[in-house]
Amino acid sequence: MTRPRAVLAMNPPRLARSLFDEAALTRLRRVTDIDTGLVLTELESERSRDTLAGADILVAGWDAPVVAAHLPCASRLRAVVYAGGVAATCLADPAAFAARGVVAANARVANSGPVAEYALAMILLAGKRVLSAGHAYRRDRGLPDHLAVPEGFGNYRQTVGIVGASTVGRAVLALLRAFDLDVLLYDPTLTKEEAVGLGARPVELDELMRSSQVISLHQPLTPGTRGQIDAGRLALMRDGATLVNTARGAVVDQEALVAELRTGRIDAVLDVTDPEPPAADSELWTLGNVVLTPHMAGSMGGELHRIGDAVAGEVERFAAGLPFAHPEDLASSGLTEVR
Repeated sequence: MTRPRAVLAMNPPRLARSLFDEAALTRLRRVTDIDTGLVLTELESERSRDTLAGADILVAGWDAPVVAAHLPCASRLRAVVYAGGVAATCLADPAAFAARGVVAANARVANSGPVAEYALAMILLAGKRVLSAGHAYRRDRGLPDHLAVPEGFGNYRQTVGIVGASTVGRAVLALLRAFDLDVLLYDPTLTKEEAVGLGARPVELDELMRSSQVISLHQPLTPGTRGQIDAGRLALMRDGATLVNTARGAVVDQEALVAELRTGRIDAVLDVTDPEPPAADSELWTLGNVVLTPHMAGSMGGELHRIGDAVAGEVERFAAGLPFAHPEDLASSGLTEVR
Protein backbone atom coordinates (compact mmCIF):
# COMPACT_ATOMS: atom_id res chain seq x y z
CA MET A 1 0.00 0.00 0.00
CA THR A 2 1.41 3.41 -1.01
CA ARG A 3 1.98 5.73 1.89
CA PRO A 4 0.37 9.18 1.61
CA ARG A 5 2.65 12.09 0.92
CA ALA A 6 2.76 14.85 3.53
CA VAL A 7 4.32 18.28 3.73
CA LEU A 8 5.01 20.63 6.64
CA ALA A 9 3.86 24.25 6.34
CA MET A 10 4.32 26.87 9.09
CA ASN A 11 6.23 30.01 9.85
CA PRO A 12 8.90 30.41 11.04
CA PRO A 13 10.34 27.05 9.90
CA ARG A 14 11.95 26.44 13.31
CA LEU A 15 8.43 26.13 14.74
CA ALA A 16 8.39 22.59 13.33
CA ARG A 17 11.29 21.59 15.59
CA SER A 18 9.59 23.21 18.57
CA LEU A 19 6.42 21.21 17.92
CA PHE A 20 7.88 17.87 16.87
CA ASP A 21 10.60 16.16 18.86
CA GLU A 22 12.55 13.38 17.16
CA ALA A 23 10.07 10.73 18.32
CA ALA A 24 7.17 12.62 16.72
CA LEU A 25 9.11 13.20 13.51
CA THR A 26 9.87 9.48 13.37
CA ARG A 27 6.15 8.74 13.70
CA LEU A 28 5.42 11.06 10.76
CA ARG A 29 8.12 9.45 8.61
CA ARG A 30 6.90 5.95 9.51
CA VAL A 31 3.40 6.43 8.06
CA THR A 32 3.91 9.07 5.35
CA ASP A 33 6.31 10.04 2.63
CA ILE A 34 7.54 13.33 4.13
CA ASP A 35 10.71 15.40 4.15
CA THR A 36 10.70 16.61 7.76
CA GLY A 37 13.60 18.94 6.99
CA LEU A 38 11.49 20.93 4.51
CA VAL A 39 8.95 23.44 5.82
CA LEU A 40 6.87 25.55 3.45
CA THR A 41 6.53 29.19 4.50
CA GLU A 42 5.16 30.54 1.19
CA LEU A 43 3.49 29.36 -1.99
CA GLU A 44 4.94 31.93 -4.38
CA SER A 45 7.98 29.94 -5.44
CA GLU A 46 7.86 27.13 -7.99
CA ARG A 47 9.57 24.78 -5.54
CA SER A 48 6.92 25.34 -2.86
CA ARG A 49 4.06 24.85 -5.29
CA ASP A 50 5.59 21.69 -6.69
CA THR A 51 6.06 20.33 -3.18
CA LEU A 52 2.43 21.03 -2.25
CA ALA A 53 1.25 19.58 -5.57
CA GLY A 54 2.55 16.18 -4.53
CA ALA A 55 1.03 16.26 -1.04
CA ASP A 56 -1.98 14.31 0.19
CA ILE A 57 -1.69 15.74 3.72
CA LEU A 58 -0.87 19.30 4.73
CA VAL A 59 0.62 19.33 8.24
CA ALA A 60 0.24 23.01 9.02
CA GLY A 61 1.03 25.30 11.91
CA TRP A 62 0.82 28.95 12.86
CA ASP A 63 1.28 31.45 10.03
CA ALA A 64 1.22 28.73 7.41
CA PRO A 65 0.80 29.99 3.84
CA VAL A 66 -2.88 30.13 2.91
CA VAL A 67 -3.91 27.58 0.28
CA ALA A 68 -6.61 28.48 -2.23
CA ALA A 69 -8.87 25.74 -3.56
CA HIS A 70 -8.40 26.88 -7.17
CA LEU A 71 -4.61 26.51 -7.08
CA PRO A 72 -3.45 23.59 -9.26
CA CYS A 73 -0.87 22.75 -6.61
CA ALA A 74 -3.67 21.86 -4.17
CA SER A 75 -5.48 19.40 -6.43
CA ARG A 76 -4.14 16.29 -4.70
CA LEU A 77 -4.77 17.47 -1.13
CA ARG A 78 -6.97 15.14 0.92
CA ALA A 79 -6.36 16.20 4.53
CA VAL A 80 -5.21 19.12 6.67
CA VAL A 81 -3.88 18.51 10.16
CA TYR A 82 -3.38 21.79 11.98
CA ALA A 83 -1.16 22.38 15.01
CA GLY A 84 -3.49 25.03 16.36
CA GLY A 85 -7.12 25.84 17.06
CA VAL A 86 -8.70 26.22 13.61
CA ALA A 87 -7.46 24.31 10.56
CA ALA A 88 -9.54 26.58 8.31
CA THR A 89 -7.13 29.45 8.96
CA CYS A 90 -4.68 28.03 6.41
CA LEU A 91 -7.34 27.57 3.70
CA ALA A 92 -8.67 30.46 1.65
CA ASP A 93 -12.04 28.75 1.08
CA PRO A 94 -12.58 25.92 3.60
CA ALA A 95 -16.03 25.04 2.24
CA ALA A 96 -14.61 24.55 -1.25
CA PHE A 97 -12.06 22.08 0.10
CA ALA A 98 -14.79 20.31 2.07
CA ALA A 99 -16.83 19.97 -1.12
CA ARG A 100 -13.85 18.18 -2.67
CA GLY A 101 -13.78 15.73 0.22
CA VAL A 102 -10.83 17.23 2.09
CA VAL A 103 -10.98 16.46 5.81
CA ALA A 104 -9.33 18.33 8.65
CA ALA A 105 -8.27 18.01 12.26
CA ASN A 106 -6.93 20.54 14.74
CA ALA A 107 -4.94 20.43 17.98
CA ARG A 108 -7.25 22.67 20.01
CA VAL A 109 -7.70 20.05 22.72
CA ALA A 110 -3.96 19.48 23.01
CA ASN A 111 -3.39 23.21 23.53
CA SER A 112 -6.23 23.62 26.02
CA GLY A 113 -4.40 21.90 28.89
CA PRO A 114 -1.76 24.57 29.56
CA VAL A 115 -4.32 27.39 29.25
CA ALA A 116 -6.62 25.64 31.71
CA GLU A 117 -3.73 25.05 34.12
CA TYR A 118 -2.77 28.72 33.95
CA ALA A 119 -6.37 29.78 34.55
CA LEU A 120 -6.74 27.38 37.47
CA ALA A 121 -3.54 28.66 39.09
CA MET A 122 -4.65 32.27 38.75
CA ILE A 123 -8.16 31.51 40.03
CA LEU A 124 -6.78 29.87 43.16
CA LEU A 125 -4.21 32.61 43.74
CA ALA A 126 -6.92 35.24 43.28
CA GLY A 127 -9.08 33.44 45.83
CA LYS A 128 -6.25 33.84 48.34
CA ARG A 129 -5.93 37.54 47.34
CA VAL A 130 -2.24 36.95 46.68
CA LEU A 131 -1.78 40.16 44.69
CA SER A 132 -3.15 42.53 47.32
CA ALA A 133 -1.63 40.54 50.18
CA GLY A 134 1.79 40.68 48.54
CA HIS A 135 1.57 44.44 48.10
CA ALA A 136 0.50 44.89 51.73
CA TYR A 137 3.36 42.70 52.95
CA ARG A 138 5.93 44.74 51.02
CA ARG A 139 4.39 47.95 52.33
CA ASP A 140 4.05 46.97 56.00
CA ARG A 141 7.05 44.60 56.19
CA GLY A 142 5.36 42.64 58.91
CA LEU A 143 3.01 39.67 59.21
CA PRO A 144 -0.70 40.51 59.18
CA ASP A 145 -3.23 39.40 61.77
CA HIS A 146 -4.44 36.25 60.00
CA LEU A 147 -7.45 35.99 62.31
CA ALA A 148 -8.59 39.41 61.14
CA VAL A 149 -8.83 38.32 57.50
CA PRO A 150 -12.41 38.96 56.34
CA GLU A 151 -14.97 36.43 55.18
CA GLY A 152 -14.75 35.61 51.51
CA PHE A 153 -11.00 35.15 51.64
CA GLY A 154 -9.60 31.84 50.39
CA ASN A 155 -10.91 29.01 48.23
CA TYR A 156 -13.36 27.24 50.51
CA ARG A 157 -16.95 27.68 49.30
CA GLN A 158 -15.79 30.59 47.19
CA THR A 159 -17.81 31.55 44.10
CA VAL A 160 -16.01 31.29 40.78
CA GLY A 161 -17.63 32.34 37.52
CA ILE A 162 -16.69 30.77 34.19
CA VAL A 163 -17.74 32.61 31.04
CA GLY A 164 -17.87 30.24 28.08
CA ALA A 165 -17.88 26.45 27.93
CA SER A 166 -15.29 26.44 25.14
CA THR A 167 -12.65 23.73 24.90
CA VAL A 168 -10.55 25.58 27.47
CA GLY A 169 -13.59 26.52 29.54
CA ARG A 170 -14.58 22.88 29.83
CA ALA A 171 -11.03 21.93 30.79
CA VAL A 172 -11.08 24.57 33.54
CA LEU A 173 -14.43 23.32 34.78
CA ALA A 174 -13.02 19.79 34.99
CA LEU A 175 -10.04 20.99 37.05
CA LEU A 176 -12.27 23.00 39.39
CA ARG A 177 -14.18 19.86 40.39
CA ALA A 178 -11.34 18.99 42.78
CA PHE A 179 -12.02 22.05 44.94
CA ASP A 180 -14.74 23.14 47.35
CA LEU A 181 -16.02 25.93 45.14
CA ASP A 182 -19.40 27.16 43.99
CA VAL A 183 -18.93 27.33 40.22
CA LEU A 184 -21.21 29.47 38.07
CA LEU A 185 -21.29 29.16 34.28
CA TYR A 186 -22.57 31.46 31.59
CA ASP A 187 -22.88 29.92 28.15
CA PRO A 188 -26.11 30.55 26.20
CA THR A 189 -25.44 27.55 23.94
CA LEU A 190 -25.88 25.05 26.77
CA THR A 191 -28.97 23.64 28.43
CA LYS A 192 -29.27 23.69 32.19
CA GLU A 193 -28.66 19.95 32.26
CA GLU A 194 -25.49 20.28 30.19
CA ALA A 195 -24.12 23.00 32.47
CA VAL A 196 -24.84 20.92 35.57
CA GLY A 197 -23.14 17.97 33.90
CA LEU A 198 -20.02 20.12 33.63
CA GLY A 199 -20.10 20.73 37.38
CA ALA A 200 -21.49 24.26 37.30
CA ARG A 201 -24.65 26.20 38.04
CA PRO A 202 -25.93 28.00 34.93
CA VAL A 203 -26.69 31.71 35.36
CA GLU A 204 -27.07 34.80 33.23
CA LEU A 205 -23.93 36.81 32.59
CA ASP A 206 -24.92 39.77 34.77
CA GLU A 207 -25.63 37.48 37.71
CA LEU A 208 -22.27 35.78 37.23
CA MET A 209 -20.47 39.14 37.19
CA ARG A 210 -22.34 40.24 40.31
CA SER A 211 -21.96 37.05 42.33
CA SER A 212 -18.44 35.78 41.60
CA GLN A 213 -15.31 36.53 43.57
CA VAL A 214 -13.19 35.36 40.62
CA ILE A 215 -14.35 35.51 37.00
CA SER A 216 -12.45 33.58 34.31
CA LEU A 217 -13.16 34.34 30.64
CA HIS A 218 -13.19 31.55 28.05
CA GLN A 219 -15.62 32.69 25.36
CA PRO A 220 -14.56 32.78 21.69
CA LEU A 221 -14.12 36.13 20.00
CA THR A 222 -17.12 36.67 17.74
CA PRO A 223 -19.10 39.76 16.73
CA GLY A 224 -21.45 38.94 19.60
CA THR A 225 -18.75 38.64 22.25
CA ARG A 226 -16.52 41.55 21.20
CA GLY A 227 -16.66 44.01 24.09
CA GLN A 228 -19.05 41.70 25.94
CA ILE A 229 -17.46 42.53 29.29
CA ASP A 230 -18.25 46.24 29.15
CA ALA A 231 -18.34 49.08 31.65
CA GLY A 232 -21.75 48.08 32.96
CA ARG A 233 -20.73 44.49 33.61
CA LEU A 234 -17.39 45.46 35.15
CA ALA A 235 -19.29 47.75 37.52
CA LEU A 236 -21.30 44.75 38.68
CA MET A 237 -18.19 43.03 40.06
CA ARG A 238 -17.77 42.79 43.81
CA ASP A 239 -15.21 44.96 45.52
CA GLY A 240 -12.00 42.93 45.67
CA ALA A 241 -13.08 40.56 42.89
CA THR A 242 -10.64 39.45 40.19
CA LEU A 243 -11.11 39.19 36.43
CA VAL A 244 -8.93 36.56 34.71
CA ASN A 245 -8.70 36.74 30.92
CA THR A 246 -7.02 33.98 28.93
CA ALA A 247 -9.53 34.17 26.05
CA ARG A 248 -9.02 37.16 23.78
CA GLY A 249 -8.38 40.75 24.82
CA ALA A 250 -11.20 42.11 22.69
CA VAL A 251 -13.95 40.31 24.63
CA VAL A 252 -13.35 43.02 27.25
CA ASP A 253 -13.86 46.76 26.70
CA GLN A 254 -10.26 47.78 27.38
CA GLU A 255 -10.96 51.44 28.18
CA ALA A 256 -13.69 50.47 30.61
CA LEU A 257 -11.42 47.88 32.22
CA VAL A 258 -8.60 50.37 32.75
CA ALA A 259 -11.06 52.88 34.20
CA GLU A 260 -12.37 50.30 36.67
CA LEU A 261 -8.90 49.08 37.59
CA ARG A 262 -7.77 52.66 38.13
CA THR A 263 -10.16 52.90 41.09
CA GLY A 264 -8.42 49.97 42.78
CA ARG A 265 -11.79 48.34 43.40
CA ILE A 266 -11.05 45.14 41.46
CA ASP A 267 -7.99 43.15 40.34
CA ALA A 268 -7.20 41.65 36.96
CA VAL A 269 -5.01 38.88 35.58
CA LEU A 270 -4.54 39.52 31.87
CA ASP A 271 -2.71 37.10 29.60
CA VAL A 272 -4.36 38.76 26.59
CA THR A 273 -5.14 42.39 25.81
CA ASP A 274 -6.42 44.50 22.95
CA PRO A 275 -4.12 45.64 21.42
CA GLU A 276 -1.45 43.10 22.16
CA PRO A 277 0.88 44.11 23.65
CA PRO A 278 -0.76 47.12 25.27
CA ALA A 279 0.32 50.55 24.06
CA ALA A 280 3.59 51.70 25.59
CA ASP A 281 1.76 54.36 27.62
CA SER A 282 -1.06 52.06 28.78
CA GLU A 283 -1.76 52.09 32.50
CA LEU A 284 -1.93 48.30 32.41
CA TRP A 285 1.87 48.31 32.59
CA THR A 286 1.94 50.23 35.86
CA LEU A 287 -1.27 49.54 37.79
CA GLY A 288 -0.49 47.62 40.97
CA ASN A 289 -3.70 45.59 40.86
CA VAL A 290 -2.92 43.99 37.49
CA VAL A 291 -0.97 40.83 36.68
CA LEU A 292 0.06 41.22 33.04
CA THR A 293 1.60 38.24 31.22
CA PRO A 294 2.71 38.00 27.55
CA HIS A 295 0.09 35.67 26.04
CA MET A 296 1.88 32.73 27.63
CA ALA A 297 -0.98 30.63 28.97
CA GLY A 298 -1.01 28.50 25.83
CA SER A 299 1.59 25.88 25.02
CA MET A 300 5.19 27.03 25.36
CA GLY A 301 8.56 25.29 25.51
CA GLY A 302 8.22 21.57 26.18
CA GLU A 303 4.42 21.90 26.23
CA LEU A 304 4.53 22.34 22.45
CA HIS A 305 5.50 18.68 22.13
CA ARG A 306 2.01 17.74 23.33
CA ILE A 307 0.67 19.48 20.22
CA GLY A 308 3.25 17.74 18.03
CA ASP A 309 2.29 14.37 19.47
CA ALA A 310 -1.39 15.09 18.86
CA VAL A 311 -0.71 16.07 15.24
CA ALA A 312 1.39 12.95 14.67
CA GLY A 313 -1.44 10.87 16.10
CA GLU A 314 -3.96 12.38 13.69
CA VAL A 315 -1.65 11.77 10.72
CA GLU A 316 -1.26 8.15 11.82
CA ARG A 317 -5.03 7.79 11.99
CA PHE A 318 -5.50 9.22 8.50
CA ALA A 319 -2.77 7.01 7.07
CA ALA A 320 -4.48 3.98 8.61
CA GLY A 321 -7.84 4.91 7.11
CA LEU A 322 -9.33 5.86 10.48
CA PRO A 323 -11.38 8.98 11.29
CA PHE A 324 -9.65 11.81 13.09
CA ALA A 325 -9.84 11.91 16.89
CA HIS A 326 -10.48 15.66 16.79
CA PRO A 327 -12.04 16.50 13.42
CA GLU A 328 -12.95 19.97 12.19
CA ASP A 329 -15.90 20.50 9.88
CA LEU A 330 -14.46 22.60 7.07
CA ALA A 331 -17.90 23.06 5.52
CA SER A 332 -18.98 25.19 8.47
CA SER A 333 -15.63 26.41 9.76
CA GLY A 334 -15.40 30.09 10.49
CA LEU A 335 -12.32 32.01 11.45
CA THR A 336 -13.57 32.62 14.99
CA GLU A 337 -10.67 33.12 17.33
CA VAL A 338 -10.79 30.40 19.95
CA ARG A 339 -8.81 29.56 23.03
